[in-house]
Amino acid sequence: MKALGKILGLVILGLLLLIVALGFALTHLFDPNDYKDEIRALARDKAGLELNIAGDIGWSLFPWLGLELHDTTLASVQSPEQPFADLRMLGLSVRVLPLLSREVEMSDITLNGLNLTLNRDEKGRGNWEGVGRPATSETPPDQAPPAEPAEPLDENEEQPTDDARRPLQLDIDSLTISDARVTYHDAQSGQQFSAEGIELTTGAIREATSIPIKLNAFFGSNKPVMRARTELQGALRFDTKLQRYQLEDLRLSGEASGEPLQGKTLSFSAQGQLLADLAADIAEWTSLKFTANQLRGLGELKARDLQNQPKISGALSIAEFSLREFLESIGQQLPAMADSTALGRAELVTRLAGTATSLTFEEINLKLDGSTFTGQVAISDFAKQALRADLKGDKLDADRYLPPAEKDASTGAARESEVQASKAALVGGGTTPLPDKPTQQAWSSASALPINALRNLDTRINLTIDSLIAMKLPVDNFALKARTAGGLLTLEELRGGLYNGRLDASASLDVRPQVPLITAQTRLARVPIEGLLQSQDEQVVIKGLLNLDSDLRTQGNSQQAWIDNLNGKIGFIIDNGILVDANLEQQLCRAIATLNRKPLNSEPRGKDTPFRELKGNLTLRNGVASNPDLNVSIPGLTVSGNGDVDLRVLGMDYRIGIVIEGDKGEMPDPACAVNERYVGIEWPLRCRGPLELGAKACRFDNDRLGKIAARLAGDKLNETIEEKLGDKVSPELKDALKGLFNR
Repeated sequence: MKALGKILGLVILGLLLLIVALGFALTHLFDPNDYKDEIRALARDKAGLELNIAGDIGWSLFPWLGLELHDTTLASVQSPEQPFADLRMLGLSVRVLPLLSREVEMSDITLNGLNLTLNRDEKGRGNWEGVGRPATSETPPDQAPPAEPAEPLDENEEQPTDDARRPLQLDIDSLTISDARVTYHDAQSGQQFSAEGIELTTGAIREATSIPIKLNAFFGSNKPVMRARTELQGALRFDTKLQRYQLEDLRLSGEASGEPLQGKTLSFSAQGQLLADLAADIAEWTSLKFTANQLRGLGELKARDLQNQPKISGALSIAEFSLREFLESIGQQLPAMADSTALGRAELVTRLAGTATSLTFEEINLKLDGSTFTGQVAISDFAKQALRADLKGDKLDADRYLPPAEKDASTGAARESEVQASKAALVGGGTTPLPDKPTQQAWSSASALPINALRNLDTRINLTIDSLIAMKLPVDNFALKARTAGGLLTLEELRGGLYNGRLDASASLDVRPQVPLITAQTRLARVPIEGLLQSQDEQVVIKGLLNLDSDLRTQGNSQQAWIDNLNGKIGFIIDNGILVDANLEQQLCRAIATLNRKPLNSEPRGKDTPFRELKGNLTLRNGVASNPDLNVSIPGLTVSGNGDVDLRVLGMDYRIGIVIEGDKGEMPDPACAVNERYVGIEWPLRCRGPLELGAKACRFDNDRLGKIAARLAGDKLNETIEEKLGDKVSPELKDALKGLFNR
């Protein structure tokens, strides 16, 4: 047996020596460069690949089957004149004997100077199409020989062994890719992407082991122009049988710049654990940590249905940061805001859910400048930029985020000067002349709405806020429902409490026509009107609880255009109010004293006029509101009138009549003592001037007062004629005499 073993050993040794000798002979006597044409033909026929090897082919046979290619280009047989890849050098070697047991043991794989250029022409055809498909057979399909029936398997025939069914086992010492470049260009869209300076190095590549990996590259695009530098490090682990792939201890970092960033630079980083389980059709990114300039966050992401319709879910937490500074650091210029510190503090916790076309932020907890919002925000369709929001907030000062209040300089200055001049002339407690009508435009002609942006909006918003400040008005239990689609913006509902009263409104903005159209319906119930005036920094000229219903429409894209084209109706009632700094009783007393030809000896007992009710209806036509039925209920007096409010200049012009109801013996001055002759007479009052003056712009109409005096004198004379003549003359004569003196 020992002799047999020794013989077998010698035989094996001899075979090995023979193989080595043959390998030496093949590698030194056989030159693969002599077979470049055959290699090109084989690549063309079997892979649809046009292979051009300009450099030498180097090789070895045993114990390593080695190959080295230099200066090689690749093209599709469909477009051989347009190579999509060129390669400076490829070097690899495989150990021969492990191949017999379906194991691949390779030394270092080196790829240098790869230039991969992928193009789509105007017809959508790629220069790589046809690669991987064998050359077409010259035998027409209808002349192909019929397929032979399959022979039944012989039971005694050897079945494939487990080794034959076993997948290949990879064992590579390392992989190095250097100075590689990949570009893609689409002639139809003009879109271009590139990855340059690609440097990839790995450790030993073996299944079920941790493989160190490092990748550096520069990425770029032309629409928009962007450029980014990235570096990726981690440890790759894979199991081909289970189709499970992991990238452990991932660290991604880099910088990006380009047109969207407006000259700014975004520094970013991310780390965590990546897993792709293709058998289960899932992938996940856990222990996620990321940064973007000063933004810091944690989270996790999961994806499922990778092969069909991928869906993602996860959670995201962003630590407190300055949203304003972050947006400015990435080149996003914020519009001017009333508060320059707005968007200074932001913090977000949310869950994510998305598809290839949508993304939803669920269970939102957003803190912004001291306000807290919860709810859901979604982009339901990326292509349409369709926004959906359902949020609830505790408080919000919306005025902080609105543009600063700026009036047209010339318009504002001119009107302010006119109003101040009118106020300065109001001295003497109602004895000054009637103010003039205002003439200066009160509104700006600057464009107010981004029409083009509004036409593309697709939104549905439900918003509730416990305490809201908007347009300086404090609204509690605020609720808003709005939607936009196809250029039509609809405010379905806006309601809330206002100074212990109620506000309800709805509106629409149609930007589909060239000139935008606006409609609005508003209802106010028991809202203190002085609160409204004070909130707008207007002088309080009237107090009381306002009830108002309005239905208005207009068109245009500026304040001036909206007022100039304003039409509709307004009905209003003010209960239990006060005309501030306007003593109508004193005005009436002065008018009566004039008729009595007596001077007033006392000062007014008060500056204001209380009233039970002030009501009327306004009809608006092109910015001018006509009020034909103004009525004011004052104790002892009935006040009615008519007039116009010119909203274009914020001016008024009213004629008002005051009727004394019964004996006014309690008049503040004996000079204006009222007798029965004054009861039932309509005393004429004229109110004219800027709205800011309120009832202080009211004066008794001297022209009409003279007519009243003449009528009263005529009535007194008629009484005297009646008393003197008695029954001594005919009724016809008495009437003739009365008419004579009443002319």
